[in-house]
Amino acid sequence: MRWLPLATLVLAQIGYPLASGDARTVLTILTVGLGYGVSVAHAFATKGLRVTAVLIAVTTGGGLAVEAVGVATGFPFGAYSYGALLGPKVLGVPLVIPLAWTWMAWPAWLAAGQLASRGERTSNVPRRVALAGLGLAAWDLFLDPQMVTEGYWRWGSPGPVLPGVNDVPVVNYLGWLAVAVAMMAALAAAAGPRGMEVDRRTDAPMLALYLWTYFSSVLAHAIFLGLPGSALWGGIAMGLVAIPLAVQLARPSPRTRPSPRTRPSPRTRPSPRGRPERLGQR
Repeated sequence: MRWLPLATLVLAQIGYPLASGDARTVLTILTVGLGYGVSVAHAFATKGLRVTAVLIAVTTGGGLAVEAVGVATGFPFGAYSYGALLGPKVLGVPLVIPLAWTWMAWPAWLAAGQLASRGERTSNVPRRVALAGLGLAAWDLFLDPQMVTEGYWRWGSPGPVLPGVNDVPVVNYLGWLAVAVAMMAALAAAAGPRGMEVDRRTDAPMLALYLWTYFSSVLAHAIFLGLPGSALWGGIAMGLVAIPLAVQLARPSPRTRPSPRTRPSPRTRPSPRGRPERLGQR
């Protein structure tokens, strides 16, 4: 049952390249809602109420706040605006947008935990925060070009851009990286010891979600969506986390070494009466 939510989300994502027009927009909103539900439900089931509440406050609440500032001021993502296709807005931000931050923040956090733990039950905090921030921000190299192509949002004057990705400014990606690292630092500080725990078995659906997002995004952008530039840049950046994660998960899970069996002392032998007897004694 723990894999069913992920399977449902994957099916919805597979349908995206096959849909068009209004159907694709509806499927986009549905997919983000499903992704949000999958991540939040997993956090609650495996880490408890406190960690889940912190996750929502930092990534959903924080996502809305930074997007509202961004729309109003152009900082830190550049001057951009949302269209009307994604539904109702709060402070100029469609309600679905903050959900997307949480959707991928949680898998990125758990993926970074695996890489930063080195087989232990907890992970190095600075290393985990840096990897998680990178893991979340790198996803935007797929997300923004795809959504701009659909007309869901746009930049007024992109400025310097990455080769092959003409409509999204480089400053947007730098802003994402700064915000993502700040979010992960806040999550590490507020979630408590349980939020830092690493468990390959219970975290497996979210680790699979992160890897699925990576490999499916490279494939979709390169072949189905006609976005080879974002396939390349996203493949490189997100691959810095996804590929080492895949390599690590391909290895056998580390196990606790069993303690050696207790052996009788070489200086004792069983007595005929059932009590140990020193060698050389009668």
